[in-house]
Amino acid sequence: MLALGIDTATGDLVVGVGDVDKQQALAESITETRAHNERLMPAVQAVLAEAGVGFGDLGAVVVGCGPGPFTGLRVGMASASALGQALGVPVHGVVTHDAVAAQIEAGRVLVVTDARRREVYWAHYERGRRVAGPGVCAPGAVPVERVDVVSVPPHLAGQLEVEAGQVRHVSPNTLGLLRAADFSAEPGPLVPHYLRRPDAVEPKAKPTSPAIP
Repeated sequence: MLALGIDTATGDLVVGVGDVDKQQALAESITETRAHNERLMPAVQAVLAEAGVGFGDLGAVVVGCGPGPFTGLRVGMASASALGQALGVPVHGVVTHDAVAAQIEAGRVLVVTDARRREVYWAHYERGRRVAGPGVCAPGAVPVERVDVVSVPPHLAGQLEVEAGQVRHVSPNTLGLLRAADFSAEPGPLVPHYLRRPDAVEPKAKPTSPAIP
């Protein structure tokens, strides 16, 4: 079965086509961009063309559900849902950090991504299974003391107070998304992991003057 993978949670636009049975990515595009809305569908069409397949060849869609910023997640998940409905195929939502951890072979793994506002998103894994998180906090407040491998963006590595045997940066990719999805299960509703309120808020209502008799 072929599956389309989409992730927009980390600031990168990840789009790829993979063979689920062979656990192999056939074509992939990873672009650092904030213009997810404008570039996602062209990227989907480009990877399908590169893989030599069409929309009708897809048997499933996998989408990263964060944690991540409101706008990026909304674009990725809405696009994945629309594609699934149009093609009549299941859409599997996965935690983006699970897609990162699925690429790391180690006993204890900590996945950290940039949440901005001087905070990070984190999740802790043991032997490939998520045991804590995802959560959001200041880099120095991540509640994990020691791991074998920590995946963290280079500009945040020095802010973590975590002892690690190896420190490197692993981004979500198509193969990680496929490994994190449970294709044997009926997919449930897509649930975004915002973990905090969006930056944009509704303006407060202006107080009205009392009526003059």
